[in-house]
This record gives sequence, structure tokens and C-alpha cells, in this order.
Amino acid sequence: MLNANTANTVSTTQTTSSKERVTQPMVRVVVSTLVILGLWHGVVVVFDMPSFILPAPLDVLIKLVERQDVLLKHTWVTAQEILLGLLLGLMMGLFFALQMLLFEPLKRWLLPILIASQAIPVFAIAPVLMLWLGYGIASKVVMAAIIIFFPVTTCCYDGLRNTPTGYLDLAKTMGATKWQLLRHIRLPAALPTLASGIRVAVVIAPIGAVVGEWVGSSAGLGYLMLQANARMIIDEMFAALFILAVLSISLYFVTDRLLKKLIPWESH
Repeated sequence: MLNANTANTVSTTQTTSSKERVTQPMVRVVVSTLVILGLWHGVVVVFDMPSFILPAPLDVLIKLVERQDVLLKHTWVTAQEILLGLLLGLMMGLFFALQMLLFEPLKRWLLPILIASQAIPVFAIAPVLMLWLGYGIASKVVMAAIIIFFPVTTCCYDGLRNTPTGYLDLAKTMGATKWQLLRHIRLPAALPTLASGIRVAVVIAPIGAVVGEWVGSSAGLGYLMLQANARMIIDEMFAALFILAVLSISLYFVTDRLLKKLIPWESH
């Protein structure tokens, strides 16, 4: 009877702890948002800011409601660009990391290319991608992938390379092949480090998509912001910016939650 009560107590404690881990970040986000909105409104009132410089939060909220159909349409375009860019960037990152691990001489050739891809400003790459891939979604997806694949590559490669030697030695004594070492030892050991790279990628992927929309596009939140700015509809520009921020933050928290579920041995 005592053991059953103890098990129930432990189960209840774990459930409560799990709920707290879910609700606490949401509470922090809501509180932070309210504080930012309060400061924003205070700046508008105290400094008597004109609406074409800094609209009030209420004006932006009204624009969100009035133009919700247009905003949702452009949000869907940007969300597709971000998600597809993330998928392509993750695939590229994993591919390059595995190539550098399995073929050591190739690392000396790939590393300069990886560094050059990040050393060149994204605004310099965007017009070239527009020229090659057109003004459609493809150029924005590639732009997002170029930005994110470097952190994914480096994190994955570091995780694969820094696998504890004890695990590798034990597997080798049991007759494990090179591919078995990679599948059963190196990849699981590298997942926590790779998860850090994915979190960074999720945060910066929207940059590539929006920069691509700024350079040339006919849809997307970046395109909508440029058009609103050109027509001096500043509250609509801030509405698009707000949606972009919500989209990016939501994507990060969803990804973080999924990674913690998929990699239970990751240290928090």
C-alpha cells in the first residue's frame, strides 16, 4: 500500500513538474509582451510621437483586425519560405558535417567554402539568387538555407567529432563497423549538440526569408512591410513586423519542445 501511494505521489509530482515546464515559458512570454507594449505606449504618449514615426499599439491592433485576410495571406508565404529553408539548410548541414567526418581530406576543401558562405553579406547574395532563381519562393528558400546551414554544420560536426572515446573503443572491441559506429554511437552522441545548432537555425532562418523578400518578391511579410513603408502606412508595417515576431518566437518554442521530446537524454 505504501509503495502504491509513493508511486502515485511521484507520478503526480512529475505531472505537475511537466505542466510547470510548459506553462512557465508561456507566462514569461506573455509578461514580457505586456511590458514591451506598456513601454511602447508610454513612449508614444510621453514624447507625443506622430503616427507616421511610431504608431500606438492600439492602432497596430486595429490594423491587425482590419487587414487580417491580407496579413494571413502574406504570413503563409513567409512561413513556407522559412520552413522549407530550414528543411533544406538542415539537410545541407548534416550532409557537409558527415562529409567532413568521413572524408578527412575533404574538410580542408569544404571549410573555406563554408566560411565564405557566411563572410559574404546576405544582401550581396540575394540579388544573385534573384537573378538565378527568379522572384518566386525558390530564391527565398535558398537564402534562408544559406544562412542557417553553417551553424548546423559546425554544431553537428563538433558533436560527431567529440564523441566520447570510451564509447567508440568499446564498440570497436565488439567488432562494430565504421557505419555502425556512425549510426549507433556518433549520431546519438551528437544529437544534443545538433539540437543547439537547430535552435540557432530556427532563430535566424526568418532573416534569410525576409531579406529575400526585400530584394525582390510579390508576396510575403517582408514584401508587405516594404509596400506599407513606401505608402507611409506605418501601422500596417508594424502589424506585419508584429506577426513576423510572433511567427519566429512560436517556431522557436515549438522546435525547442520537439527537440526535448525527441532527445530525452539532452541536458536541460
